[in-house]
Parts: sequence; C-alpha cells; structure tokens
Amino acid sequence: MTEFSHRIEQVSISGIREVFEAAGEDAINLGLGQPDFPTPDHARQAAIDAIEAGKADGYTSNKGTLELREALSAKYDRDYGLALDPEQFIATAGGSEALHVALEAHVDPGEQVIYPDPGFVSYNALTHLADGEPKPVPLREDLTMDPATVEEAITDETAVFVVNSPANPTGAVQSPEDMREFARIADEHDVLCLSDEVYEHIVFEGEHRSPLEFAETDNVVVVGACSKTYSMTGWRLGWVTGSERRVERMLRAHQYGQACATAASQYAAEAALSGPQDPVAEMVTAFEERRDVLLDGLEDMGLDCPTPKGAFYAMPSVPEGWVDEVIDHGVVVVPGDAFGGGGAGSARISYAVGTETLKEALELMGDATAAVR
Repeated sequence: MTEFSHRIEQVSISGIREVFEAAGEDAINLGLGQPDFPTPDHARQAAIDAIEAGKADGYTSNKGTLELREALSAKYDRDYGLALDPEQFIATAGGSEALHVALEAHVDPGEQVIYPDPGFVSYNALTHLADGEPKPVPLREDLTMDPATVEEAITDETAVFVVNSPANPTGAVQSPEDMREFARIADEHDVLCLSDEVYEHIVFEGEHRSPLEFAETDNVVVVGACSKTYSMTGWRLGWVTGSERRVERMLRAHQYGQACATAASQYAAEAALSGPQDPVAEMVTAFEERRDVLLDGLEDMGLDCPTPKGAFYAMPSVPEGWVDEVIDHGVVVVPGDAFGGGGAGSARISYAVGTETLKEALELMGDATAAVR
C-alpha cells in the first residue's frame, strides 16, 4: 500500500487557518493578510480588455509575457536603479510559487535554509517540501533580523538564507545597512540570499532597499508580487528575479509545476506596474493611520508592541490565554507561535480593515485583556 512522502508528512495546515475556522461567523477578522482596498481600476480594465480581445485564451511564455517582463524591468530601474533584463524574470502564481521554485532550484536534500523566527509560515513548509532542513534564527528586540545572527548560523550545509522586509508577521523593516550586510554575507559565504520583498512599497518609516542592489555576485534572488502593493491577492501574480543562470534553473521547476502564470492576471499586473501609482500611496497612508490607531489602543491595554515600520501587521507581547479570550470576544487574531517558536507569548494583528472596524475590535480586545488579568 502506498503511504505518504516524508516531505509531506513534515508539513501541516497553517495555524492561521485553524484560527479562522475556530472563530464565529460574525467575528472581526484581524488575522487576514489581505488589503481591504480594491484592485486599481486600470489593472482590472487591462484584464477585461485582454479577455475580450482573446489574449487570455492561451498559454503565454513560461516566463510570462514579454510586455509584463519589460514592465518589471522598468520597475526595478525606477525603484532601485537596477538594470535587469526582461529575461531575468519569471511571472509566477503569486509570491508563494516564487518562493517555492526558488527553494526547489537551490536546495538539495538535507541542506539548511535559514529564516527569521517568527517568520512567514511558508518558509518552514517550503523548506521541507524541498527536502531541506529548516534553521530558524531569533530576531532582535525590534523584530528585525540581525545579519550577525545569520552569519553565525551559516555552516557548510547552508544553501539559502531568507530575508523578509517589510516583514510578515512583524511589520519590521530592515535598514539599508542590514541589507548591504546580507548581500556581503551571500557573497563571502557563497550562499543564496532569498529576499522576500512582497511588501516592498508598504513602508511608513525608514527606506526599503534590496540586497540585490549591493551584491557583487549573483547570490541574491528576489521575490516580489502584486498581491499586497496593488491589492491583488486573488489575482495570484508574483515574480522571481535573479541572474539568468539562476532564472533558468528556477524556470525548470516553474515550467513543470505551473507552465505559466494566468494570462489575464499578467495583463492586469502589467497595467498595475506601468500605470498610475496613486492608489498605492493612498493605501500606504491609510495603513499608517490605522497602525497608529492600533498602537494607541494596545498601549491603553498595557500591551508592549515594537512599532511596525511597514506592511500591515503588529506583533504585541500578550498575556497567557489572551488570544483565546480575544477570539471568544469576537475578534480573530493569530497566535505568535503559528509563525515559529520565537513568536510564543505574542500575537499577530493585521490592521488591513477600516478604521471604524479597527476601533470596534480594539474595544473588544480591551475587554478580553481585562478578563485575563
């Protein structure tokens, strides 16, 4: 009788999903990592136009349409002054697939993948699916990842270390100096720096820089997506970029697992990247205002929380039993240990909801906090 692979038995359904299923139907959801803004009109219209013109009926190039890859090339020149050829991009089914093909292409069985703890839930799971060995590393008090900690964790068995900034679940933003150090580490230790930059434009304080700007070798691969920046989570359109030799290897995993990203989504992404960026700025301004409302509410409850400088998450330290009590009061939050052992004693709160809804949730959370003290 055929049983199950060791790889799949190392992976379980996300703890985030378990929290959603435990909550009541009328609960306020502060657990969802999804902007509550509409996809920009010009991106939607581009998809409609492509569908009506028959452009979305067939396969595109495995890498994606040339026009989308040219838009990505222009974006990296505009944002970071990087001259990346359109051939250095693969359009993927969201940032999730981009992470998957990057690890599949670079990790041999038993090799280590270093990543932040707490960190995005996919890093651990995708490492197992690549037959690698997860190696989580603790964060600083401000919830950023210390390059020195990463360098100390590297061994002869290390294949990849993951950088995520702005970060899920913490909202932390790495400094430009940190990013320069991550590039140096990748160069000097000849290991791959996999930089997850899905939240790159949602920054309130500081500045997002990519290790790709500073690397002297091709040991940096970057993952990006339209999901958060353009509120396009359902469109499933991301990308991965690196040197042509690395892209060629990642393309092998992508080609057989996915063939190509959805054609209509590619046309929408091209328009989002090339068109007006005003919707992005408006969304970031709204997220910053909500962040401040949330931080004030947490302070009123007596909960300590490092100030998130990006993304739309906060990760306060919370008393024992707090998450369950908050859920019982009708607000969904995610226990910090869903993101790794380093998240124990904390909770992830998403403020991707309207301000009035957030204020209502804070009142309920305040009642829950009083109940566990």
